[in-house]
Amino acid sequence: MTVQTIAFADLLRSKPKPKLPEAPPQAPAPTSSEAEEGEPYRLHRRFDRMGRLLGDDGMSRLFRSRVVVIGIGGVGSWAAESLARSGVGRISLVDFDLVCVTNANRQLHALKGTTGKPKVEVMAERLRLIHPKCEVVAVREFYNEGNSDTILGPAGDPPDLVIDAIDNLAAKTHLIASCRARGIPLIISGGASGRLDPTKIRESDLTQVQSDPFIAATRKILRRSHDFPKGDGDWGLRTIHSTERPAAPRALAYDGDEGFQCVCPQGQNSPHSCEHRSVIYGTASFVTGAFGLACAAAAVRTLLASPQANAV
Repeated sequence: MTVQTIAFADLLRSKPKPKLPEAPPQAPAPTSSEAEEGEPYRLHRRFDRMGRLLGDDGMSRLFRSRVVVIGIGGVGSWAAESLARSGVGRISLVDFDLVCVTNANRQLHALKGTTGKPKVEVMAERLRLIHPKCEVVAVREFYNEGNSDTILGPAGDPPDLVIDAIDNLAAKTHLIASCRARGIPLIISGGASGRLDPTKIRESDLTQVQSDPFIAATRKILRRSHDFPKGDGDWGLRTIHSTERPAAPRALAYDGDEGFQCVCPQGQNSPHSCEHRSVIYGTASFVTGAFGLACAAAAVRTLLASPQANAV
């Protein structure tokens, strides 16, 4: 019996070498125009699916856009997050409030451990995790006449668009009038509270909204205090609203027949706290969230249709 000795090196040579997987092909560098900061536009895979809707030019426009969202609650938090997930490159969040436990049913920043923290700061960190290259600015202020110029920026450097998710009539009407005077595109949210059917959400001019007492009051103040024209002619103000009439709030057992009890963190934390409201409506996340997403959709369409977008 003959024993054949085979060297280890010969054994390795006798076996076929495994085929290594090929490296994925490198995506060609986009040829869209350069961003305002001088850096070339480059689509990250994070926004691949949005890019397949809008193309490189559309995504380049969104990356270069600055949007201010005022009111980071049940509508504004969803609108802001959708903008970040769409690729908007600069987002300012404006709100004075702290996260309250009662926000948990509808506001994206309301999580275990965030109660008592500023809404804008919690939301800003969330957006940075979603869109790391987004320039997110947290402005913990209650929008009003005194800080309007600071929030909306100097006349020569306005934001590309503002989303109004304010539920205070004085602040809301001042913002609408200020944006109109400055020529800043604006998306307005009507009342989302007291409603259960998101399929009733519509987009109309502010003058054409019906079944919304909040918007009716907004129009009245704009005509009376801000010289908006009377009549039914369009004002050119895109408004997200619902045709569903708001339902009155119901009493709950833990109220003890004493009505709504404010549980805002650290007591009164805002110029527009619960105790300053005549009624606290019920809310559903699938309605307030749908309002916010509709606001973001209208914002993206407006940004893409702007003269700057056509010049990209």
